[in-house]
Amino acid sequence: MGANTSQVSDLSDNPSLKALVGTESISENDPFWNQLISFTFISPTSSGDSKLLEEAVIPLAKILIENNPRTGNFGALVRIFLGRTKELKISTECQDQLFIWQAHNALFMIRCLLKVFIREMSEEELHLQFSYQERAPGSCGETGSEDLLEELLSNLVHLIVEVPLLDITYSILFEAVTTLLVFFSYQLFHKDILRDGIIYQHIMKGRCLCLTSRLVKTLLYNFIRQEKCPPPATHIFEPKAEGGLLYGLASGVASGLWSVFTLGGAGSKAGIDQEHNPLPLSNQSLLLLLVLANLTDGPDWPNPYRQAITCFRNTQDTSSLPMEQPHTFQINFNSLYTALCEQQRSDQATLLLYTLLHQNTNMRTYMLSRTDMDNLVLKNISWYTERSLTEISLGSLLILVVIRTIQFNMTRTRDKYLHTNCLAALANMSAQFRCLHQYAAQRIISLFALLSKKHNKVLEQATQSLRGRQGDNTALPDYAQDLNVIEEVIRMMLEIINSCLCNSLHHNPNLVYALLYKRELFEQFRTHPSFQDIMQNLDTVIGFFSQRLEQAGSDLSVERVQEVIMKGAQALPKDRLKKFPELKFKYVEEDQPEDFFIPYVWSLVFNSGVGLHWNPHGIELFSMDSG
Repeated sequence: MGANTSQVSDLSDNPSLKALVGTESISENDPFWNQLISFTFISPTSSGDSKLLEEAVIPLAKILIENNPRTGNFGALVRIFLGRTKELKISTECQDQLFIWQAHNALFMIRCLLKVFIREMSEEELHLQFSYQERAPGSCGETGSEDLLEELLSNLVHLIVEVPLLDITYSILFEAVTTLLVFFSYQLFHKDILRDGIIYQHIMKGRCLCLTSRLVKTLLYNFIRQEKCPPPATHIFEPKAEGGLLYGLASGVASGLWSVFTLGGAGSKAGIDQEHNPLPLSNQSLLLLLVLANLTDGPDWPNPYRQAITCFRNTQDTSSLPMEQPHTFQINFNSLYTALCEQQRSDQATLLLYTLLHQNTNMRTYMLSRTDMDNLVLKNISWYTERSLTEISLGSLLILVVIRTIQFNMTRTRDKYLHTNCLAALANMSAQFRCLHQYAAQRIISLFALLSKKHNKVLEQATQSLRGRQGDNTALPDYAQDLNVIEEVIRMMLEIINSCLCNSLHHNPNLVYALLYKRELFEQFRTHPSFQDIMQNLDTVIGFFSQRLEQAGSDLSVERVQEVIMKGAQALPKDRLKKFPELKFKYVEEDQPEDFFIPYVWSLVFNSGVGLHWNPHGIELFSMDSG
């Protein structure tokens, strides 16, 4: 592709690229195209390298936007790629590395240009860029019935589901998944949720629809397989100096076919970055799956990708597939569960876990039947920075995370939805809490102390306001609303503590210890009309164990106190504690959950997409503080 180039800044001066974006049409039969896509390139896997590349591509892409209506060169490049995708499967079977290499390069160039196009124009204008063809004398420059945009989208999906994942196909499969993500990135530049559009229509209702279940299954298996970038090969293809563009990002002149297939290769900056992104295809496939699953339903059709995620079944399930589930398929649940356990360090894997638990009853039933549920969390929780946690159970960790979420949002006093939903999650599990970690027990009581303090502060403010206004009670409804929310949350906290004590007192000595240590917190609520009934059991437990500790003597060590509690838990008659109905809350998503999930998913793509960089100044979907 012209003279060798080793720096990104040289791209703007490259003669072949200048010809592509220039004012002259280039016939699809011209040898130029074979020369254009015969370059060896170290694909960027870091956001920093991607930023450098995009800054070099932007001026070229803007020139092409201006000239393409007359030349049709962008459409010609797309058709060159499409021509090669038709033989990719055969090329893979024949180990035709050169053919796959050129197809990858063509798609990489398309993706780089598309990313700028999407930033600069509407979907309708993008559609036109695909429609322009080389002008024949007297023609208008637009194509006839061919929809090149839909053809490209359909071919990308076909490529992902039909080309096997091998060392020689890893790079082009990664590029196909990434290009689809780029197509959907229009959402980043709109504050409102996109509920329609040309790309949306093609993916949801067009020729891609029949491949829904195969695409979802393939993306899941990419996540399950966790394939790393293939290592550099011993066989190196050396393109002629005049035949291709050879450049590397911050690594000098790059050569060798396999540097393409390893997304960075050995010794390059991109290769070093693989330590942080060791599984680019797995990561990118998961992000695309989440984007597809969270597309909004149409006015008269459901999201087929969400349907597929909702109804897929275990490969060991031998019952016939129900006819009313058109996009169902089977997948190995054990392999999926193992991958979920191994990847819970990433937010996107956690969101997939949530999606499956909430929407796929088959997977939820399978996971609840597992006896190794604690494998979903590592034994040593390195990401919990408040203190070192070792050998902590899943239940105790859930308590810490939920309580931390509540405390983080305590400034939003009236956010009843957040507080009550977090506590409802704990309440549903409270009867099964066993052997709570010491720190988890402490945090339960600490949250109650925080709520008690907040309750007293609001009560004091209301009293002062009433005295100061001398009959003007306009502000009192606000305080009443705040008190109502806080007291409802306090009530739920007391019910959770009570449920633990009534159902598993002898399994939770750490909770009894924390309760006794902070017993004065509960004094003010003993006679409160909203808490009197639930406080009876707490008073019974506090009184019973306080008496036994007094009988054991003074200056007791921590170990001795714990021993007294353990023995006392066995001795306390169960009929001394009043029975309350089992706590049971049903989780129901908001009427429009996409208002939360779509911005969240795209914040994951923005922050975690491998080799993708977007200028934060143009992002409208979410604030950069939250993204």
